[in-house]
Amino acid sequence: MSGRADAAPATEADGRSDPVLSCRDLSVEFHMDRGTSTVLNGLDIDIERNEIIGIVGESGSGKSMFASALLDAVVEPGVTSGTVTYRPSEGPAVDVLDLSDDRLRQLRWEDISMVFQGALSSFNPTLKLRGHFVETLDAHGYDVEAGLERTHELLADLYLDPDRVLDSYPHELSGGMKQRALIALALVLEPEVLVMDEPTAALDLLMQRSIVSLLSDLRDKYDLTMVFITHDLPLVTKLADRIAVLYAFELAEVGRTEELLRSPKHPYTRALLNSTPDIESPLGEMRPIEGAAPDPVNVPSGCPYHERCPMATGDCATVTPAMEAASESHDVACHHWTRVDDEIDLTTEVGR
Repeated sequence: MSGRADAAPATEADGRSDPVLSCRDLSVEFHMDRGTSTVLNGLDIDIERNEIIGIVGESGSGKSMFASALLDAVVEPGVTSGTVTYRPSEGPAVDVLDLSDDRLRQLRWEDISMVFQGALSSFNPTLKLRGHFVETLDAHGYDVEAGLERTHELLADLYLDPDRVLDSYPHELSGGMKQRALIALALVLEPEVLVMDEPTAALDLLMQRSIVSLLSDLRDKYDLTMVFITHDLPLVTKLADRIAVLYAFELAEVGRTEELLRSPKHPYTRALLNSTPDIESPLGEMRPIEGAAPDPVNVPSGCPYHERCPMATGDCATVTPAMEAASESHDVACHHWTRVDDEIDLTTEVGR
């Protein structure tokens, strides 16, 4: 497992004193004929109230599974274990993985809402957008008239014409318009946390940048906490206060965005940055990551990255690295992180 098994909630001493979500030993397994597939392995992380945290990593690293686990939405036969503690701004803390089905359905829209990957196709094509909002409000016992007033405000905040959008069928809207309408739908019940899984993947570059800018404004206006999951590292650097890097279903590194980009301490984070296209850097300086991510049924012992790591030693193959503090706001799971600055150059300047 990466991360401290005895990790405790953040304190004022390290500047992270108000977590809205705390995950401890969060794991997801699928039991299959060819063996147990571990697709999330022992994550310990606090998500701070009103922050935007970016979750990044290669395809198949566990990002989407982390999003589903946060809401106890892993589909069968997946088994989620550990704890996810939600601390609302008012009222007692909630153990998300121990809720009844009814309370869980309530939490997923009213407290923690999610925009799933590929959700642009999730609208009912026979129902106008107004019907989607009305159905959601009515199903949760909300005042529909007041909810539609909030809908108008949200759509306007997302630079959409509320009346035009609400009176349109999904196919009458562009991809960018549908994505923004979907974000408004996710926020209509006033959740505290918005989880977004690759929310801009199907959009062109200009629309991606536009939505990222709008999300930052929404966070400030509505006091939201956002979990932004993406493989697009340059995109998330424009939005996130912190970045968490996943590799092989475990946390490799977590830190404030500026610090992590300036001085990443995990060899994988450096490889990820060096493989990222950067318009300011010569093409020849891009370095693809050698090898392939491990099979979830056969994750190597020790550090899961050691088979691809140029700094790996014998201990890396047998001893799982603990998450260590590289600074007050920067944690890394690597046996040799103190040497990484000297041994692996940064060839790109993503986000800087």
